[in-house]
Amino acid sequence: MEHKQIEALAEKFVKGKIDFPEKVNPRVQEITLRIVTDLMKTINDLHITADEYWSGVSYIGDLGKEAGLLSPGLGFDHFMDLMIEEDMKAAGLEGGTVRTIEGPLYVAGAPEEHGFARLDDGTEDKEGTVLFMQGYVYDEDGNALPNAKVEVWHANTLGNYSFFDESQSDFNLRRTIITDENGKYAFRSIVPLGYSVPPGGMTDKVLSALGRHGNRPAHIHFFASADGMRKLTTQINIDGDEYLWDDFAFASREGLVPEVTMVDDADKLKEKGLDKPYASIDFDFHLLKNTKSDVQGAEVERRRAQA
Repeated sequence: MEHKQIEALAEKFVKGKIDFPEKVNPRVQEITLRIVTDLMKTINDLHITADEYWSGVSYIGDLGKEAGLLSPGLGFDHFMDLMIEEDMKAAGLEGGTVRTIEGPLYVAGAPEEHGFARLDDGTEDKEGTVLFMQGYVYDEDGNALPNAKVEVWHANTLGNYSFFDESQSDFNLRRTIITDENGKYAFRSIVPLGYSVPPGGMTDKVLSALGRHGNRPAHIHFFASADGMRKLTTQINIDGDEYLWDDFAFASREGLVPEVTMVDDADKLKEKGLDKPYASIDFDFHLLKNTKSDVQGAEVERRRAQA
């Protein structure tokens, strides 16, 4: 079929029969028409069979909550970050800490602490390596930001997240830290493990058919925000992980792999109340002023889990 014929059909299917004109959302109509047109052209150009088409429909029906994994696995989450950065650059908003994907595992309502927080509940002290992470939140001019908010969440030593893993305590490895009068945040936790998509699951089926793995390197997620500043969505990766630059979600970025220092000095161990070496990470957040609130990306509306 010729592309002009397809375009005419799509136009007819999406806009040709309007029963309730007062309910039409022009933006939804515009997006739907483009998607339907492009999908029909894809079916036509690749000669997708009826069997293949209905297999795809069934896949979408079965995908369910794994949509939050398939989206980053096909690069869409990272692509949206690049689109946001293009919009910011066009508006003259450049610099600051690099953003990267949020992922699907944030949970709102984590306990709030001031200055310092302990994230873990202590159940993995024997299995895990204790982690102390600290730094400052700055504005784009290098001024420290007291009372900034640093939201942090990460996986345990098995690569699982509290709330989604019911064996963990409520809000384990999740906290909101308010920076002190010097703009400093700090927390104690354990070094996380990376995770993979569910083996044999809906995301794994697509990745396997593409000849790809579904593993993520060990990482720690953050939201960083302050009054008058653009909210930052980012994460750091744990240096040395085998998947550091081979993340199935394409979230690894230069500037987000801080040095991990192992501390075994006896005096420092005593100071921390520990009897074995611990890991230490220094990382600062640099936020941009929210001078152009109409530029997308500072606040992203999406469905998120509620505890």
